[in-house]
Amino acid sequence: MNTDVRILEAQPHFTQVEARTPLKFGGVVLHQACFCHVRVVVENQLGQVAEGWGAILLADVWGWPSPRVPHDQREELMRRLVSSWCRRLSESEGSAHPVDLFWRLEPELEPLARSICESQGTAEIMPRLNALICASPADAAVHDAFGLAAGIDSYDGYGPEHMQRDLSTQLGGEFKGRFISDFLSPLPTSVEAFHLVGGFDKLSESELGSEDPSDGLPVSLDQWIRYEGLHCLKVKLQGTDLNWDLQRLLDVVKIAREEHRGLGIQELWISADTNEMCESPDYMAELLRNLKQQDPAAFQSVLYVEQPCERDLWRRKLDVRELASLKPVIIDEALTSLEDFELALELGYSGVALKTCKCQSAELVLAAKASASGIPFAVQDLTNPGIALLHSAGLAGRLGTIRGVEANGRQFFPGASEPERTVHPGAYQLTNGRISTSTIRGAGLGYQWDRIKRSFD
Repeated sequence: MNTDVRILEAQPHFTQVEARTPLKFGGVVLHQACFCHVRVVVENQLGQVAEGWGAILLADVWGWPSPRVPHDQREELMRRLVSSWCRRLSESEGSAHPVDLFWRLEPELEPLARSICESQGTAEIMPRLNALICASPADAAVHDAFGLAAGIDSYDGYGPEHMQRDLSTQLGGEFKGRFISDFLSPLPTSVEAFHLVGGFDKLSESELGSEDPSDGLPVSLDQWIRYEGLHCLKVKLQGTDLNWDLQRLLDVVKIAREEHRGLGIQELWISADTNEMCESPDYMAELLRNLKQQDPAAFQSVLYVEQPCERDLWRRKLDVRELASLKPVIIDEALTSLEDFELALELGYSGVALKTCKCQSAELVLAAKASASGIPFAVQDLTNPGIALLHSAGLAGRLGTIRGVEANGRQFFPGASEPERTVHPGAYQLTNGRISTSTIRGAGLGYQWDRIKRSFD
């Protein structure tokens, strides 16, 4: 295809960013992270050259929560893998569609991660999920540059006019003649957004003290609801203390109801997430039954439950059918391949969580498979700031997700989005609980990078 691209350059940029408030999830707390941008230059078959960008937080505390390898070492290994993957992209021969390029090179990603870890003598090897995070900003940058070179919205390049190979390449014969474009919709002007209620987050103004930020942004949940008209909340739970988790859900719902009455908001949707801390799915089933008994309306507000137990589905193969009979259960950390997808369905999972940090090329194919199978899915983030949030919102807006997109970078890393905010203000402050996608337009992934005044040392 004339729009197929070859990689001329791939260059990473790393910046340390501090969290505005600590983000507690599962057994870890995120205070700071390495924000990785990747710049890619491509040339298509028509000789058109363009520069594209991608970004993601290298959040090892989520992608590789290891007690055996220190955080600083994990983060350094992620930097090394990003740099090595960029070099590999630059060395790739010939021209290809971004999706085909990713799936062609993807088998090299884990061996490369292993080689890097072994060269540093780490106590364990970086898991596949973490390696995908490292590959994701470069993958996004290739998609962005592909669209910019052709002068098209990158999402308009996922059909037969721009792709030689259909989805049967990844998904088998039943997808013969079907393309990613068959499962996409036009980008609306806004999408619903989930606000995160972290484990350390304060729920009411009465809890605030001198240690809390005083920068003009909300801090407590009640303030955030009034500020942005929130009606979709993702609640982080402990997964090890049933009474605490039950009370947390009840308290969150109580605060939301009180604020909603004054704002005239009629609906409330909650997702419950223990970040794999439960020993078995029975914990969440008991929690939901208790919630239903104490507050039936709060139980009705629970939209779905996220993966309750360990991310290695294959180790114990825990069946979640009983839990799924109460509320839909979606797979998250464990979903890193098509094989994981199939096993999750066998174990009774109701749906899947897609994340741009697992690579655009992979998530587009998974979204097509889920859509064709009638499997619901959510698009969630990795506390995405800057163009990472624009990318995630743009993806979610074109897919039939479970109520929009998660967008918590605006809460925990607002300072990391300042250059982008001048061009896309509605993406970093919600209106009526929705993120504006009206400015995420134009060629490539819609960042309008030439208008964003972000610089790197």
